[in-house]
Amino acid sequence: MNREQFPHVIAIASVSGGGKTTISTQLTESLQSSKILYFDNYDFEGPVDIIDWVDRGANYDEWNLTPLIKDLEGLLNESLDYIVLDYPFAYKHTKISKHIDSAFFIDTPLDVAMARRVTRDFKHSTGEDIILEMKNYISYGRRGYLEMLKTIKPNSDFIVDGALPILDIVNVISKKLGELNSK
Repeated sequence: MNREQFPHVIAIASVSGGGKTTISTQLTESLQSSKILYFDNYDFEGPVDIIDWVDRGANYDEWNLTPLIKDLEGLLNESLDYIVLDYPFAYKHTKISKHIDSAFFIDTPLDVAMARRVTRDFKHSTGEDIILEMKNYISYGRRGYLEMLKTIKPNSDFIVDGALPILDIVNVISKKLGELNSK
């Protein structure tokens, strides 16, 4: 089957707390005839120790994305204009990259991403838990964020300023998609 008959698959990537889910959801709501797949809705087999994985070279193919790929391939057979992937790896995983038409990297400042992540993930935690998480981030975790900036950002088709308001980011992506579709 001709690839042009399939929906346009859009990957939205960023660091943790960078806005992937919020932007992907808003974008899907703004696009006609679209569906979304959320990376975090799956329980993937992959590296247990993310920092060790980064230190070994961050081979994205070590992640078994079969459940996501299967769902994506199912959606490719539906009558859709767009499929939005809330997906952090852009084109770096070989088994899913062949399905992606456009990858957008939301380039969110690391301090903003960390603040969002702590606000989101530690709502009901103690101050001690939050301090421990910050120490872990400084000692180890930041390397995972820097890995994404080093490999995923340059591997994406388009970079969008993650410090912009959500609707502005969605509008930037929508405008770029309109330009791509008019070619």
